[in-house]
Amino acid sequence: MRSELTPDQKILVVLSERKSGPVMMIGDGVNDAPALAAADLGLAMGAKGAAASAEAADVVLLVDQLDRVVPAIQIARRSRTIALQSVVAGIGLSFVAMIAAAFGYIAPVEGALLQEAIDVAVIFNALRALRG
Repeated sequence: MRSELTPDQKILVVLSERKSGPVMMIGDGVNDAPALAAADLGLAMGAKGAAASAEAADVVLLVDQLDRVVPAIQIARRSRTIALQSVVAGIGLSFVAMIAAAFGYIAPVEGALLQEAIDVAVIFNALRALRG
């Protein structure tokens, strides 16, 4: 943790750490904005933070509590997984239905209704992200 650095020094730290792998920068002030933008993942603490840091960051945490970062990452990962499941399922099922329709196994009206059912199923799957 290096909190007393100048903005230029923070950018240098972020760039040097990127040689070892992806870098996450957490900041809350105007002096953190350049480093937040330079990091692979910039996270601004938004409740008391400056607008510049929130604008430069990829993610804004609305509370100024570091203990909320890990749960936020877990929520983001779960949400991403659910979103990918929904996309793959929706495209996959639609593709199967289109093939079936192309070969005459499904009438146009049935295909339209089936597509609506697929859309509703995908939406219900995506709504799982609302549950904790």
